[in-house]
Amino acid sequence: MIFGPVPLDQAEGAILAHSINVGDRRLRKGQVITVADLGALRAGGVGHVVVARPAADDLPEDAAAARLVEALAPDPTVWGLRQTEAFTGRVNLMAAQPGVFRVDAAAIARFNAVDPGVTIATLPDYTRVAEGMMVATIKIIPYAVPGAVVEAAVAAVAPGVLRVKAAVIRDADLVMTRTPGFADKLLKKGARVVTERLAALGVRVARVKTVAHETDAVAGAVAETTAPLVLILGASATSDAADVCPAGLVAAGGELTRFGMPVDPGNLLFLGEVQGRSVVGLPGCARSPALNGADWVLERLVCGIPVGDADIEAMGVGGLLKEIPIRPQPRVIRAPQAASPRIEVVLLAAGSGRRMAGTDKLLERVEGVPLLRRGAEAALASGAAAVHVVLPPDGAARAAVLSGLGVRHVTAQAAAEGMGASLRAGIAALSPQADAVIVALADMPDVTAGVYDALMAAFDPEAGAEICRAVSAGGQPGHPVLFGRRFLEPLSEVSGDVGARDVVRAGADYLRDVPVAGEAAVTDLDTPAQWAAYRARQA
Repeated sequence: MIFGPVPLDQAEGAILAHSINVGDRRLRKGQVITVADLGALRAGGVGHVVVARPAADDLPEDAAAARLVEALAPDPTVWGLRQTEAFTGRVNLMAAQPGVFRVDAAAIARFNAVDPGVTIATLPDYTRVAEGMMVATIKIIPYAVPGAVVEAAVAAVAPGVLRVKAAVIRDADLVMTRTPGFADKLLKKGARVVTERLAALGVRVARVKTVAHETDAVAGAVAETTAPLVLILGASATSDAADVCPAGLVAAGGELTRFGMPVDPGNLLFLGEVQGRSVVGLPGCARSPALNGADWVLERLVCGIPVGDADIEAMGVGGLLKEIPIRPQPRVIRAPQAASPRIEVVLLAAGSGRRMAGTDKLLERVEGVPLLRRGAEAALASGAAAVHVVLPPDGAARAAVLSGLGVRHVTAQAAAEGMGASLRAGIAALSPQADAVIVALADMPDVTAGVYDALMAAFDPEAGAEICRAVSAGGQPGHPVLFGRRFLEPLSEVSGDVGARDVVRAGADYLRDVPVAGEAAVTDLDTPAQWAAYRARQA
């Protein structure tokens, strides 16, 4: 391909390399230059343009990308994939079904080694995907590449190097144990979280049975199971291959095939079989929706992918999940028929307002309405599914101004600790179905329903927009801030008086700033002087 600046009399039919504004027209890069374009360029005083002109044996970028995807997936549906049309040298491959993405890493490396201008990027092997999720993108970097290069890349791969394995198991049985004094709420939470974890994989919990934490009781419950997948969640952590739950599996006529895994959390998982059916002994961390080693095992088993010793041992690389501040939660992936995301608001109103010289700033009036009520009404008028207002233990006066509104009152018992305690209380109050939360401050008078709706409209997990932050018209970061589901756990662990600042910083790769009108995102009223200045501006 020939590339470089040329005079206009040599540019007809070439590809424009850089966009140019001429008069009221914009000529975009990548377009083929026509006679009319040349006239506009001359009229605009342009004498030279940078162009690309394919050689005789070159394939244009879109044709090259289409040829390559045909080699990778000539019939995409066979491999659980679907493809987009080639555009600007790019073709995306999407999951046509929920399941586990498999990729032949060696084949992709061979493909990418052919020529720097011919590329493919994929998700990691064994990534769990939802229908419609992008799993790979083929990109031709120059405007055209030699046909021989394309054919060499074709030879480096074969159909099936990329595929999505769909679920083959649809039902599971859950056996739980209890020790004397074991709280009913823990049993209920365990059953709920496991049910939600499996539902995200398209698996139904057919039966739940709770028995004493004794070997014979576990053996009897396992012997009664009929589903192709059996889960055992013990009241006490399994500390040895001969402990109660694995011993119960063996006593039921089953076989223990593995105890322990190099993934944290998830170390104390065990695997086995009973009458040809898979058995997974869940670690205690499975009572939390956060990602743990059991998820990696369940995802594969449900999709018919065997899990042996070598597979478990390979999970050690990347298996340090415990200290990662941002780890995806299993509920991120929903069934394909799920409706628009459920987004709830947490309005923080538990602060002491010490800088107000004895006056409660949230009871001050803006346009005749107490500031707290004004903020709650704005949240309620948005498209949010629910509004939770976090109040201090002595917040009766604040609660009173919310009378008649359909908000949910949440008490932050440790409000004196700082904003972290309020935030933890608000996150804990969210419904299990929440896909995202908007964290808002109650002392911001100019935040309207439109601000909330703008954040919700910007939320796009598939595009990586999972933290949506309101910024002023001038770009100054402010509030409210929307957080997607993957960030609910780190939000539930914040402390001190810095709020979610560290979570935003750690999740910078997922951050999208959303400009809102004027200074609404940065106007808060903390002192009598700020109130006076605000009222003067309003007047």
